[in-house]
Amino acid sequence: MAHELTMVDGQAQMAYVGDTPWHGLGVPVQAGISPQEMMDVAGLNWHVKKTPLTYTTDEGTQAVPSQSALIVEESGQFLSVVGNDWNPIQNHEAFELFNEFCENGDMEMNTAGSLKDNQIVWGLAKVKKSFSLKTPQGEDIVDSYFLFSNPHQFGRAADVRFTPIRVVCNNTLTLSLNSKSQASVKVSHRTAFDKDSVLSMLGLADQKMDTYQEAAELLVSKKAKHDDLVKYFNEIFPNTYKAKVEKSAKKFEETLSKTAKKALNVLETQPGAELGAGTWWSAFNAATYLVDHEIGRGVDTRLQSAWFGQGQQKKTKALMLATEMAS
Repeated sequence: MAHELTMVDGQAQMAYVGDTPWHGLGVPVQAGISPQEMMDVAGLNWHVKKTPLTYTTDEGTQAVPSQSALIVEESGQFLSVVGNDWNPIQNHEAFELFNEFCENGDMEMNTAGSLKDNQIVWGLAKVKKSFSLKTPQGEDIVDSYFLFSNPHQFGRAADVRFTPIRVVCNNTLTLSLNSKSQASVKVSHRTAFDKDSVLSMLGLADQKMDTYQEAAELLVSKKAKHDDLVKYFNEIFPNTYKAKVEKSAKKFEETLSKTAKKALNVLETQPGAELGAGTWWSAFNAATYLVDHEIGRGVDTRLQSAWFGQGQQKKTKALMLATEMAS
């Protein structure tokens, strides 16, 4: 199996607070740990630097114009080829973003780690805010988190995302901190890293949590018909081949992919299935549950996809489409 989580001497480069997280990986640490301590335990206390990129010809060693190699300074590990105007963001700079909030008690570190042989470093912090959805079967609690990723890889920008997590099943969703776009707040490598500009985005947490709560309350208040659920999951998890769509619901359901059919079954078996059963909230959580806990070749590859890859895109689409169909 291909591993996305960085491994050193058989140990995952990751640390977490509290109970074993949904992905089941990493080294446990005590609550209240500082961002710096979290970075150290997760094995992320190293630096990156640019070095000249060269090639050899019969005439000797030549420099590659306008390009450099990005490497880990302590080990010499190669990470990526970048332009000469590409500015590295050091791991300690990324984790310093959390310091002020953790010291003031507004956040606490939750997890940190590295993916793709140190090409993507992340930190996840829990925000002291949550909401509870009232259902006939009980309360469904959603907590708020911030996810900051620092890619040491050309073509990818550092970003910060609002990440609500449903407690009963640990389903995650990474949402934009920019109200004008579905993309997360990007931190360009073309300019020097400005911590203050990123910190200003963290002030949008309450707004984003309120907006997500409004969407969740809409979804849990609206019943979903079976035929509509078939269409919904067909959109989120489409077949990879071109199937002829029949008009009848029965024949249309036969065109569903295996994952879409699984989503229909998960509606009644997912953790917390009884909370909001039969509503669009249940349908949306079935989609996020599959992405976070079922789809993929393994736990670590699932983590990469669910936060930064196709899985994250599917979950965002699942929320948008569910709110649209519920409305």
